[in-house]
Amino acid sequence: MDDQRQDMAHLGKLLEETLGGRGRIAMVTGAVATGKSELLHGFADQALEQGALPLSATGSRAERDLPLGVLSQLVHNTPTDEHRAVTLDLLREGSRARMSRDPGAESFEHVDVQIVDALCTALLKQAERRPLVIAVDDVHHADRASQLCLSYLARRVRYARILLVFSAPDHHAHLRTLLHTEMVRQPHCHTLRLAHLPAEGVAERVRQRAGAQAADRFAERCHELTGGNRLLVDALLEDLQATGEPGERYADAVLACLHRADPSLLPVARALAVLGEPGTAGRLLGQGEATTNRAAQALTGAGLLAEGRFRHEATASAVLAGLDGAELIDLHRRAAELTYEEGAPAPVVAGHLLTASHAGDPWALSVLEEAARQALRDDGVEAAIEYLKLALRACDDGPRRARIATTLVRAIWRIDPSTPTGHLAELTEALHKGDLGGADAIVLARALLWHGHVADAKDVLSHLRDQGELDREALAELAATRAWCRGSWPAFLPHLPEPPAADVSAAARALATDRRLESADALASALSEGPSAELAHTAERILRGSRLDEMSMDAVECALLTLTYTDRADRAAPWCDAFVAEAASRHAPSRQARLSAIRAEIALRRGDLAAAARDAQRALDLISPESWGVAVGAPLSVLLMAGAAMGRHQDHQRQAAQPVPEAMLESRFGPQYLYGKGRFALASGQPQQALRDLRLCGELLGAWGLDVPEFIPWRVDAAEALIRLGEVDEARALIEKQLAGSGKRSRRVHGMALRALAATADRRHRAVLLRRAADLLQDCGDRYEHARALYDLIDAYHAIGEHRRAGMLGGRARALAEECHAGALGGTPPRGHRNGAGPNGRLNGQSNGRSNEQLDQPAGGHVIAAARAMTPPALSDAEQRVAALAADGYSNREISGKLFITVSTVEQHLTRIYRKLNVSRRDDLPPSLADRAL
Repeated sequence: MDDQRQDMAHLGKLLEETLGGRGRIAMVTGAVATGKSELLHGFADQALEQGALPLSATGSRAERDLPLGVLSQLVHNTPTDEHRAVTLDLLREGSRARMSRDPGAESFEHVDVQIVDALCTALLKQAERRPLVIAVDDVHHADRASQLCLSYLARRVRYARILLVFSAPDHHAHLRTLLHTEMVRQPHCHTLRLAHLPAEGVAERVRQRAGAQAADRFAERCHELTGGNRLLVDALLEDLQATGEPGERYADAVLACLHRADPSLLPVARALAVLGEPGTAGRLLGQGEATTNRAAQALTGAGLLAEGRFRHEATASAVLAGLDGAELIDLHRRAAELTYEEGAPAPVVAGHLLTASHAGDPWALSVLEEAARQALRDDGVEAAIEYLKLALRACDDGPRRARIATTLVRAIWRIDPSTPTGHLAELTEALHKGDLGGADAIVLARALLWHGHVADAKDVLSHLRDQGELDREALAELAATRAWCRGSWPAFLPHLPEPPAADVSAAARALATDRRLESADALASALSEGPSAELAHTAERILRGSRLDEMSMDAVECALLTLTYTDRADRAAPWCDAFVAEAASRHAPSRQARLSAIRAEIALRRGDLAAAARDAQRALDLISPESWGVAVGAPLSVLLMAGAAMGRHQDHQRQAAQPVPEAMLESRFGPQYLYGKGRFALASGQPQQALRDLRLCGELLGAWGLDVPEFIPWRVDAAEALIRLGEVDEARALIEKQLAGSGKRSRRVHGMALRALAATADRRHRAVLLRRAADLLQDCGDRYEHARALYDLIDAYHAIGEHRRAGMLGGRARALAEECHAGALGGTPPRGHRNGAGPNGRLNGQSNGRSNEQLDQPAGGHVIAAARAMTPPALSDAEQRVAALAADGYSNREISGKLFITVSTVEQHLTRIYRKLNVSRRDDLPPSLADRAL
């Protein structure tokens, strides 16, 4: 704004000199939209106020062939007197004369000098009566005759009361014409070069038009995207206020700048919009580098370019908007040829091929395939898919077409596994023709399995056997698929060829797929053999070195599940969170969904029911059930279990009744779904249905050798269903079988089993089992199962009249239930001894099948034999305090915190207590000791 005032002051000074009888010339130059027209119009008003007569005209590209058109505009603004009449007569005569019609002519050939002299004389006489300010905007568009007259006049105004003010862009060719030469060589000519607004000027302009708040929000961006070009600033401001982004007004202003500038800039702008580099743009247009660079400098001066590139993609889009479809396609096709010949990166060339929808050149398919590989590596999945689709349309070679289609299926799979189902049929046909084989055939088989097409997958593998010896890539893919099937499709494993181990190992190392193989093997071992520290260490080592590229998603998924199914959900959680965030940043919905389903399982095993339900629902929302295929059983299972535990049975009835693929029961996801469905039925008061689902779950796991309780502790919940149905002895036998096998290996499963076993025990021993269960579940970190055990322990205390103990646990149980959002457990802890299950699915000691007397008899054999009550001998006061808290179920660390002593001191006290009471462990402490804690 200060610059504008300075320019106006400069013209004002020239006007003062003119009013004093010394004529002046002002050449106002600058890029497009630097305020030249605004300055001329404002100065004309100012001149009128100071007594001068302003005569204004505007040059136009459309009137450049109209002789004396600009001069005619000036004369029509003179007062009505005899001078005006004479001048108009001269104009009419001149327009009929053979005056030059070539705006670019550099001589006075065909010009009637007498008419020019007469016209200028008329203006000079007018100035004797009243000073004149002759202002011509866009003088570079003036017709040739008017330019010659103005040049003639300029040489005669030095001692006349005439101020000539002309404006023109500084990048235009007029600067090398006769008019410009004539003007600047005059000693009384002054040049004013206008510039775009600086950042402060843009802020002030925005503030004047939209207020201070808009200036704070938009000024910086307006300057960034316009370079201070006033026309662009005003248009962009309107768009930002309306939508927050450059829009139609900004695009229109861009085109207006180009059309107002030199016409030679538009082709260069279009070439730059396509190629982005001035050098290649010149070669695309077939013009010299110097010419292109001058045009690029002019576009930079107009505020459209910054460092040789358009300031915003909307600018480039606006530049190309004027082209019809055929012109744009031809431009991109020629750009593809040029960039390929000059060795540009494959994605650059492929982008032009894609826009032109052209891949007919011999080199085009290779470029598109390479661009797709790079895009997949760099997370440009959508771009890769488009490259591959174009390549597929253009390819007529069978084997190559099958290879492209396989890569396309893999790419689409990252976004939505249901989308490539149409390509699966094409690939199967290619297999039958002999155009598909090796690793691509194995990938096809896995995709068919995912969607439950088991028969088609078997057919693919039968053709694979017929193809003879496999190459290294196929061997590596086959090994990874066999390991994956061990843990996910055990029923399908016999149909997979089993290559020699030495060949597999060499192929995996050569192709860097050994991590996938190792991760899948770890999961299969966890599901078939149970947890081990070595498996957990392997899983974390794999996760540390993995990213979510094309080949590592399986490795990441298997490693996360290995940690989860080996009772290390707390260690799996941060890894899973990191990979979910990475999948989101890579715009891979399919991977986000699969990882969200794992995160839901982790949350469920930590007792965070709300997070489990949220992540499971997110997994189902990110991709459709059809996209999930048979794997839909995993998130559905978690959603049903979490919903039931939260007391939201009605909210999830639809999911419980949702049809699932029949082939799911041939995969790992089948037992998962049956387990979740069984627990949902149990919580909904349908123990018979729950028992059917849970038994089928167990049968499948047993048949496949995956009956590991850390994966699915189905016997615990089946026992609970049996208790509800009155089959207490069968329930106890089922739990004891669980504990006698591998049930004590996991603190979580052990605690759940003891809780269920307590419901089959006599009242005298029930509290002992439940205290031990609560300890184990607290240590393992499953807050929901811990809360269930505490509520059952409260029931048990009430049943034996230990009401004060029950009261002490009540607040703790309620707080834990609220913390894990267990709505089915909430409310006031129960009092008294009820039949069967407690309210909201809690278990207590008596069932419909046995009387109190039966349940009061010792039960559970060796499991509860050690839980005998005895009269304690004399203990010291310190030992009494420790013994009371230990008998009440507190851990050593909790006792340490309550009594303000070290854990080591607690252990020493307990050693003496065990010796005095003649017991060997905490479970054997008499329940009566806990009274003293009160």
